[in-house]
Amino acid sequence: MTETASVSGGAMTTDPVIHVDNLGISFNRNRRQRRSFKDLLSSGARRKRPDQFWALRDVSFDVGRGEAIGVVGRNGQGKSTLLKLVAQVMLPDEGSVTVSAGVAPLIEITGGFVDDLTVRDNVYLTAGLHGMKRAEIDARFDEIIDFAEIGDFLDTPYKHLSSGMRVRIAFSVISRLEEPILIVDEVLAVGDRGFREKCYRRIEELLAGGRTLFFVSHSEKDLRRFCTRGLYLDKGRLVLDAPIEEVIDRYNSDYAVE
Repeated sequence: MTETASVSGGAMTTDPVIHVDNLGISFNRNRRQRRSFKDLLSSGARRKRPDQFWALRDVSFDVGRGEAIGVVGRNGQGKSTLLKLVAQVMLPDEGSVTVSAGVAPLIEITGGFVDDLTVRDNVYLTAGLHGMKRAEIDARFDEIIDFAEIGDFLDTPYKHLSSGMRVRIAFSVISRLEEPILIVDEVLAVGDRGFREKCYRRIEELLAGGRTLFFVSHSEKDLRRFCTRGLYLDKGRLVLDAPIEEVIDRYNSDYAVE
């Protein structure tokens, strides 16, 4: 059973910007096996099969505008999958996710960039796909490039950039979007320490401006820095929804090294 504690701080509003209700998603262990269209439409499509496992199941919570949520759990417990469902780049098998505001996702290093396009073209493409008009991108282009510190590589194909450089440009673009909800996975761990701190200051600016944050990290320091509330996932279930300190303490207690 999920444990829920009230979260204070005045960030929440009456109507949630994210409503997650009995959310569940399953995958096949055997990647070569595919469900037929008939299977997907059949009433038994959701029954568990021998090769099927639930990455998330029976997950429910609400997020108010301006909240900063830290998602906690071991590797493989469904944290990144949850973020992708909230970003609506994946569809659930059970339950629903309702998001009443736009989302700026930084979930993977690629950030939606296309390998064969140049950095310059990718900036325009990615920002445009998220609703920015060309005139807006023109006005912010220098700011995006200056923040990423990547001006010497504007005409370099994205696939030739190092992982750290990919993080720089992806974060710079995504964090300039006007979307009210920012979703950040652990991709920033790839960047160097100086740039990571620069990104973190930018996140703090966005939070001060009223943005809502979903943040996945194994760093207790970072979770405490940004988040007031935590969601603790274990074996695909939400076992605790509480203030971030309580969630971190519970996680450490469950997996303390004896």
